[in-house]
Amino acid sequence: MSMSPVEGVALAEIDSGGGGADAPKEKGFVGRSPGQLAMLRLRRDRTAMVSGAMLVFFVLVGLAAPLIEALYGISPRDQFQAKLDGFGMPLGYAGGVSGDHFFGLEPNLGRDIFIRLVYGLRTSLLIAFAAAVITAVIGIALGALAGYLGGWLDAVINWITDLTLAMPFLIIALALTPTLTLRFYGERDAVSPAFGVGVLIAVFAIFGWTGTARLVRGQVIALREREFVEAAKASGAGLAHMLFRQLLPNIWAPILVSFSLAVPQFITSEAALSFIGVGLTEETPSFGRMIYQSLDYLQTDPAFVFFPGITIFALVFAFNLFGDALRDALDPKSSR
Repeated sequence: MSMSPVEGVALAEIDSGGGGADAPKEKGFVGRSPGQLAMLRLRRDRTAMVSGAMLVFFVLVGLAAPLIEALYGISPRDQFQAKLDGFGMPLGYAGGVSGDHFFGLEPNLGRDIFIRLVYGLRTSLLIAFAAAVITAVIGIALGALAGYLGGWLDAVINWITDLTLAMPFLIIALALTPTLTLRFYGERDAVSPAFGVGVLIAVFAIFGWTGTARLVRGQVIALREREFVEAAKASGAGLAHMLFRQLLPNIWAPILVSFSLAVPQFITSEAALSFIGVGLTEETPSFGRMIYQSLDYLQTDPAFVFFPGITIFALVFAFNLFGDALRDALDPKSSR
């Protein structure tokens, strides 16, 4: 008796021991979304887990800064002049490290280094995350519009991008920050710490969106001629639907990686600008300000530069490691 092709395939699947429905399940990849696969790769990556745990720890410390201050019993502005010698150096070993002052005291002023590091971590993370979110929003919006619509709009956005990239970031930051400060404050007025933080975020937002815009533009150009985009156009989908329902969900992976790598760049940029006295005031705890103030005490009090230096190194290093691991996890061709 002759056998139809469909019956032959069914019998072949039965003979193979359960057919194709069970074999893929053994690999553990059936029915999982790209996000679930990325999470699976991250969990298998020890570097990602360690760096991610470090980032969670740093973020929790930054968020809990007021609680830590209450438990520690010391404010970042408190001075302990009685614990300094006649030359302004902390008494004791390693810059005055003790049970009362975990990381010692600042020379000359006598402020507690530990609590200032906690608030400095909060300041750096606030500026970095806020700047990264703003630059991501601007870059995604401009890049998606330029890539999808093309034409004169694409030319204008590309021209603005090239103009922004041609501007020297450090020179503009040095000129813009004092100008804005004098615009809102007098020469003898005390500058609000929130104003300095806002100025730094604005400076980073002005210059930081270009990389995301070019990344999104290139991805959108590669996708706008695909079949699913043409089908959505034929069904009468509007611009918002095309961008937010068809295109952007398909390029979230490179955007997320770009965001994760932008945060440590803003952290180091904030420290560099604070180091040269741009943006933040003296009262605002900052890694850059602390490292700058410690330069005069490298030989007499190395602990003063060690603690802020190792903290910012660990923070940026953890972000970079996690960003690299995230990029590998979101790569569909990755074997990790």
